[in-house]
Amino acid sequence: MATTLQLTVTDNPGLRLDRWLTDHAPDRTRSQIQHDLEAGHITVNGAAEPARYKVHEGDAITYTIPAPDTERLKPESIPLTIVHEDEHVVVINKPAGMVVHPAPGHLGGTLANALLAHCGPELAGVGGEGRWGIVHRLDAQTSGLMVAARTQLAYRALTAALARREISRRYVAIVIGTMHQDSGSIDRPLGRRVSDRKKIGIAKEGQGRPSQTDWRVIVQDHGLALLGLTLHTGRTHQIRVHLESIGRPILSDPDYGWTLPRTLAAVTPKLRPQLSAVWPGRQMLHAARLSFNHPATSEPLLFTAPPPEDMTAVLDLVWPNLWQPAIEKWLKKLKSEG
Repeated sequence: MATTLQLTVTDNPGLRLDRWLTDHAPDRTRSQIQHDLEAGHITVNGAAEPARYKVHEGDAITYTIPAPDTERLKPESIPLTIVHEDEHVVVINKPAGMVVHPAPGHLGGTLANALLAHCGPELAGVGGEGRWGIVHRLDAQTSGLMVAARTQLAYRALTAALARREISRRYVAIVIGTMHQDSGSIDRPLGRRVSDRKKIGIAKEGQGRPSQTDWRVIVQDHGLALLGLTLHTGRTHQIRVHLESIGRPILSDPDYGWTLPRTLAAVTPKLRPQLSAVWPGRQMLHAARLSFNHPATSEPLLFTAPPPEDMTAVLDLVWPNLWQPAIEKWLKKLKSEG
């Protein structure tokens, strides 16, 4: 089943049509958008336009996203860490390295493949074609908690709750540098970078998509900090880009972080050889807490998941005997706040 987007140009007039759509249809790559333009799936004010067309303020764009080729998407018996499951929802602790949604050229080994095998073929239609019941996403190299719906009613309820910001998602991240306050908020719009459309950056005033991330220091020392993070919006790469924008990038982030030599220069000398020995292969970001009301019963549900081994190796090195009680204290405080 195809999906139709109705879009109106209110920002970045003068930008190429394919580039503008890359910002406003985030589930589509620029190459997919260019293909869809050539195939006639996109019109501007009712007429087909080429990729090079410069958008004007007020342009009405209709984008009929073709149904994905799901015939080749096969159930795969990939082990999943199930945190909670009933007839309506399944909560997963996703490992780092697992892609959530299949994409052209990447139709295997994804969370969707694993969920199809675990929940059965009826999951294929939940949320419409190409959704497989998945309510929200995590970057491939971000670990942690996700919820998927097993029925269409549950999917509608959960996606509506997500839009109303009634699904609470909290993360922990190890960042480089010292935070000079106990807590703060980063409220900066995000958009695709002109220099590299695969990356996200801070947009100019009046452009991009509004984005807000709150942070709180859980523990810090030795030139590193463990932060607790709250999303008010769920933009692509939001936490990673926001932290980079204040000069506190996530440790080992391959896209928005610092290299190993630059990181080692920022930490205390005693820590340098040990940190080099356990240098992780992905960004140290983990979705540690997820809460929402059950879509069928309205019962409040709350789940937590400890950081995985690659992250605990760094935590044990930097804050032995400190990080676990510090995270527990942070989680307890969140629970008391509701």
